[in-house]
Amino acid sequence: MSTDAPRQSVTRRRRTAGAAAAAALLPLLLSTTACGGSAGAAGDKTELTVMTWAPANTGSADRPGMTALATAIGDSVNAQGGVAGHQLRVLTCNEHNTAQGAATCAKQAVTAGAVAVIGSYSQYGDAFMPQLETSGIPYIGGYGLSGPEFTSPVSYPVAGGTPALIAGSGLQLVAAGCRTVALIRPDTPAGDTLVGALGAALTPNNVALTDIRANETSSDFAAQARQAIGTDQPGNCITAALSAVPTLNLLDSLRRQPHQNTKLASVIGSFQQSVVDSTGGDSGPLDGAYATGWYPPESSNVWDPLRAVIRTRAATELTSIDDSDPGVETTWVAYQVFEQAVQRLSGQPVTAKALRGVLESGQPISTGGATPPLSWALTNMLASANTPRLVNTSVTFQQVQGGKLVAQQPGFVDVRWVLTGGRPPSGPGTPSPAAS
Repeated sequence: MSTDAPRQSVTRRRRTAGAAAAAALLPLLLSTTACGGSAGAAGDKTELTVMTWAPANTGSADRPGMTALATAIGDSVNAQGGVAGHQLRVLTCNEHNTAQGAATCAKQAVTAGAVAVIGSYSQYGDAFMPQLETSGIPYIGGYGLSGPEFTSPVSYPVAGGTPALIAGSGLQLVAAGCRTVALIRPDTPAGDTLVGALGAALTPNNVALTDIRANETSSDFAAQARQAIGTDQPGNCITAALSAVPTLNLLDSLRRQPHQNTKLASVIGSFQQSVVDSTGGDSGPLDGAYATGWYPPESSNVWDPLRAVIRTRAATELTSIDDSDPGVETTWVAYQVFEQAVQRLSGQPVTAKALRGVLESGQPISTGGATPPLSWALTNMLASANTPRLVNTSVTFQQVQGGKLVAQQPGFVDVRWVLTGGRPPSGPGTPSPAAS
C-alpha cells in the first residue's frame, strides 16, 4: 500500500466470517446502538473524514503499521455500519520524517475537511500543528515526539510521551534496588530534558545518576557501554532512551562488555517484544531487562480486539502490523477515543469543534483498560509549563522473563509527582488497576 498521498479506505461490502468475528471483539465504541440516536435520524448517514500520518520508506523512523492499522480500523468500523451511523473515511499520509512532509500531510487533512487527525507519528509538531490550530482540527493521540503535542490547545495526547516513560523507568529501577543508574540518551535538546525527569525519580531515593550522551547516528556504542558498566558493582543499573536502531547497536556493545551485576532497563519504543525475539530471547542480552511502557504488555487481553482486526486485515494488507509496537497501540487507543467522542454527540452534527467540546467536557473516556480513563478538562491537565496538555501520567512496569515481555507488577503507576517535581505519595510508585 502506498502512503505517499492520502487515500480513502474502501468499505468492505462482503462481510466474511472473519470480519464478523473481529467486529464482535471490538469494544463498545463500535456499537451503533450506544449512540442514543436512530440510524435514520438526520445526519446519521454522513461520512466522517479523518487522517492518520506516519513516515514510511525513510529508515529507522518508519511507522507504516500505524497507517495500515488506521485503514484496517476504518474497514472494520464501516463493516458494522459505521460510527453512530456515520461511515468513516480514513485518509493516510506519508509524513516522510521531514518538516515539509508533516506540513503537507496537515494541509491535505485541512483540504479534505478532516474532523480529526488520529494516532499519528511525527517529530515536526512545529510544522503541522499551526495548520491544525487554524482550522480547529483536533490531533488525537500523537506519539508525543514534539513539544506542541503537549502544549497545543487542539492536541489530545493519550500517553505521557518519553518524559513519563523515563520517569517511570527511574521508579522501576529504584524498586529493583539500584544504587547507581547510568542514563544513555541522545545528545540532543530533547535528550537533555530526560535527565531532569529521571533525576526527579532517583534523587528522593538517594540513587546516583550518571548522564551518558550518545550520537544516535553512530553504530558503535562501546565507549558508552564501558562507562555505564563501570566497575560492575552490585546495584549498578543502566537505562537507555534511544530510538530502536541505536538501541540494537547499544545492546551489541553491551553484549561485548563483560558484566555480571549490572541490570539493564529501557523504555518501550526503544525495544519491544520483536527486539527481544531478534536478540536471542531468554538467551540474549535483554533477558531479565526491565521496561517501562505506556500500556499493558503485548500479551495482555486488552489487545485482543486489536489482534482481531490485524488478523482480519492480514489476508489483503501488504504492510505488516506489529501489535507490540507502541505506535500501533497508540493508534488503536486514539481511534477508541475518537469513536466514543462521536457516539457521545448523540446525533448532533460531528464537527472538529464538537469533538473538541466532548474531549474537554470532563467526562472520562474509557480505552478498554489500555490506559486509565482519559479526559482533557482543565482539572486533568498537568501542572507544567512545558507539558500542560499531558493528562495521562500513568505507566506500566514490565520485564523480560523467559524471553517474553510480561507485566512485572499489575496495574498502572502514576508518575505525575515526578513530572511536577513533587514528593512521592507512598514509596517509589503506587500501582492502580489495569486490565490483565
